[in-house]
Amino acid sequence: MKGKLAFVLGAGVGYVLGTRAGRAQFEKIKGWASDAWHDPRVQSTVDDLESKAAGFAKDQGVALKDKAVDAVKSAVSRTSDDDDAAATGTTRTTPPAGTTPTTPVTPPGA
Repeated sequence: MKGKLAFVLGAGVGYVLGTRAGRAQFEKIKGWASDAWHDPRVQSTVDDLESKAAGFAKDQGVALKDKAVDAVKSAVSRTSDDDDAAATGTTRTTPPAGTTPTTPVTPPGA
């Protein structure tokens, strides 16, 4: 089914772009699209959607900023804990995040 649809779509695009009659039809369609785009009802809807999208982006931007700040604070906190442990000579009892703890392997005969 996808192959047939792609063939028909390709044939249509080839006709529109490749023949004089197709070019005239393309110009007609282009004019209709331009008229529709400049219609005040369409532009009103576009303006409404733009304002909604801007508000959504603003709200989500604040949430993303808060998550980024929390992540940086957490990373800095972990780094300062590692620095404190190194300064006092203590070792870490839990592996760093994102690593897999391993058990040392003793070679045979040791």
